[in-house]
Amino acid sequence: MAARIIAQVVVSVGTVVGRAFFAAYKQAAANAAAGGGVAAAARGGKEGVVDALTRKTGMSLEEACQILNVQKDADLSQLTKNYEHLFGANETAKGGSFYLQSKVVRAKERLDMERAEEIKKTQAEAPSDSQSPPPPSS
Repeated sequence: MAARIIAQVVVSVGTVVGRAFFAAYKQAAANAAAGGGVAAAARGGKEGVVDALTRKTGMSLEEACQILNVQKDADLSQLTKNYEHLFGANETAKGGSFYLQSKVVRAKERLDMERAEEIKKTQAEAPSDSQSPPPPSS
């Protein structure tokens, strides 16, 4: 009788674990098909950088723009103005939410990282354009 109960427990646990592995495999396959993971970073280019920044910060560029109520191409003064307003409005000493204040900080960090990547990319392209042979001297 005890052997029968043990066998039923083993079969039940095996079924649950098998389903969990199958679900994890399906999710991994869907992520790979969507172009996420290491393959996206290995491709390089804009998509790889965006995916890397999104993974690093845990927040997409679109989400950061929504939190700070700015467009992707907003100027730095508008970004700073919205950040300071939202950060101050969610001050915990004034009864605000620490969670929302944290989201505001992370959104600004995400947008700052995006700008830094764009600057780095622009600087990487600029020297190759400006490196031309000097004019011949007479």
